[in-house]
Amino acid sequence: MLRLSGLALPLDHEPEALPAAICERLGIERECLRSFTIFRRGNDARRRTAIQLVYTLDIELTESVETAVLERFSGDKDIRSTPNMAYRFVASAPEGWSGLRPVVVGAGPCGLFAGLILAQMGFRPIILDRGKVVRERTKDTWGLWRRAELNPDSNVQFGEGGAGTFSDGKLYCRVKDPRFLGRKVLEEFVKAGAPDDILWQAHPHIGTFRLVTMVESMRRSIEEMGGEYRWQTRVEDLALDRLPDGRQRLRGLHLHDGSFLEADHVVLAVGHSARPTFEMLHARGVHLEAKPFSIGVRIEHPQSWVDRARYGNCAGHPGLGAAAYSLAHHCANGRTVYSFCMCPGGRVVAATSEVGRVVTNGMSQYSRAEFNANSGLVVGIDPARDYPEGPLAGIDFQRRWESLAFEAGGSNYSAPGQKVGDFLAGRPSTQLGEVTPSYKPGVTMTDLSRCLPQFAVEAMREALPVFGRQIARYDHPDVVMTGVETRTSSPVRITRGGDFQSLNTERLFPAGEGAGYAGGILSAAIDGIKVAEAVAKSMVAN
Repeated sequence: MLRLSGLALPLDHEPEALPAAICERLGIERECLRSFTIFRRGNDARRRTAIQLVYTLDIELTESVETAVLERFSGDKDIRSTPNMAYRFVASAPEGWSGLRPVVVGAGPCGLFAGLILAQMGFRPIILDRGKVVRERTKDTWGLWRRAELNPDSNVQFGEGGAGTFSDGKLYCRVKDPRFLGRKVLEEFVKAGAPDDILWQAHPHIGTFRLVTMVESMRRSIEEMGGEYRWQTRVEDLALDRLPDGRQRLRGLHLHDGSFLEADHVVLAVGHSARPTFEMLHARGVHLEAKPFSIGVRIEHPQSWVDRARYGNCAGHPGLGAAAYSLAHHCANGRTVYSFCMCPGGRVVAATSEVGRVVTNGMSQYSRAEFNANSGLVVGIDPARDYPEGPLAGIDFQRRWESLAFEAGGSNYSAPGQKVGDFLAGRPSTQLGEVTPSYKPGVTMTDLSRCLPQFAVEAMREALPVFGRQIARYDHPDVVMTGVETRTSSPVRITRGGDFQSLNTERLFPAGEGAGYAGGILSAAIDGIKVAEAVAKSMVAN
C-alpha cells in the first residue's frame, strides 16, 4: 500500500470526487485503484470562502501500478509506502514467572496505559490510586460543581481516569512518535468503545461521558489479564536503601493504612496535582527540579462567534463541527500569552483538589454542542524568574494565587469573574453582559487582578486586543473571564535518566504529566507505554 498526503477537496465534494482525485493525483486509471481508507482528515480554513477538506489516505493499487507510482514519485514527500504502524511488544513475562509484580501509582492516562501494556506483556501489575472508581468519582466531582462540596481525594484531579476524564478529551499532541505509539493508544480506545473516527480525525477528541465507559472497559481488560486495582490507596512513603555510590534503591511502598507493599519496579504516574507526593519525594531525596508552567484565566465566548470568525458563511456546516483556535502573543514585558486547552462547545469547570482554593479548567462532551467555547488565556512563567526558591517553589506559587481566587470568589468555591471590557479598563465588574459564564457552582463578578500576578495582568491586557484582531470579537467587552488557571502542567519534574528510572533512585520510574514528561491525554498515555516497556525490559533482564 502507499500513503498519499495533502489531497485537498472542496468542503461539499461528492463521494465519488475522492477516488477521482486520487487517480488524478497519481496519474492512474480508475480500474487500477483497488481500495483506499482515510488515515487522517482535517480542514484548511485559511480562505473562509473556499474551505477545503484535506485528506491523508492509505491506498491499495494493483501491484505493478503501485511499484511504478512509487518510482515515478520517488522525490515527492506526499507519496510514499504506507508505514507499518502495528505495535510490537518489547518483552513478555517468562513462562511461569513469579517475581514481584510491578506497581503503577496513579490511574490516569499514563498509569492506565502503563498498566495495560504491562498486563498485555503478562506481568500482572498492581495499580494504586488515592481516588475512587470513575463512577463514584464522578458523583464526588458533581458534589463540588452542584453543591460546593469538595472531596480532596476524589475530584477532577484524583481518581480513575485522572484529570483527562473531566476535560475536552483531546487526543492529539506535538510529541515525535516514530514508533506510532499514539496509534496504539487510539486503537486501544476504539476497542474500549471510542468512536472509530478518532483514528482519522486530524484533531480527535472523545469527551467526558464516553471516557467514563472507556476507562471502565480498559480496567476490566487489565483485570482479566491478571492486573489488580487498589482504590482509595495513598502512598505515604518510600522504603529506600542507600547505595555505596550515594544513590538510593527502592524496595517498597508504605501505604496510608499502615501496610507495606514490597516492590522493585514502581511506575510513578501521579499527575500534575499530586502535591503531597511531590513533598514526600523531596523529603526522601528523590531528585526533583522546578519546571515552567503557566498561569491565567479561562475565557468564554459564544461558540457561534468563534464559528463565524473561523469559518465565515460555512459556520455550522456538519463537516466542520465546532470551530477551535490557537493564539499566541509575545509581549513587551518579555512574557508570552497564549491560548491553552481550547474547548469548543464546552464549559468551564471547577478543578481544585485542595480545600480553600479555586482552580478552573475546561471540558466538553463528544458533541461539543454547548453554547460557549472556552480556553485558557495563560501567561508563561519559569522557575529562574518567578519561583527560584527550590524544587517545590512552583507549588507554593500556585497555592498563593488559588487561595486568593477562593477569597475573591466569595470563599465558597465560586470563581472570580470579570468582563474583558472591565479588565482592560482596570475596573471591577459588577454585572454580566451578553456572555453568560458556564462555571459551577457559580461566578462572582469582581476584579481578577486581585488573584493574578501583575506581570500576567499586564501581558493579558496587551494580548487581548491583538487576539481580537485575529478572532473577531475575541476582546468584546462582554466576554467573560474566570480565574484562576494554574494547573496547565506540573510545576516539578521528577528527573529520570535514559533508562526511565529516577536520576538518583533505582527502581522508581517517574512517568507522565506529573513527572514533567507529558502534557495531555495522548502524550501521557504514550509516556506510560514507554515507561512500561522500560519496566518490562528491566524485569526480564533481572
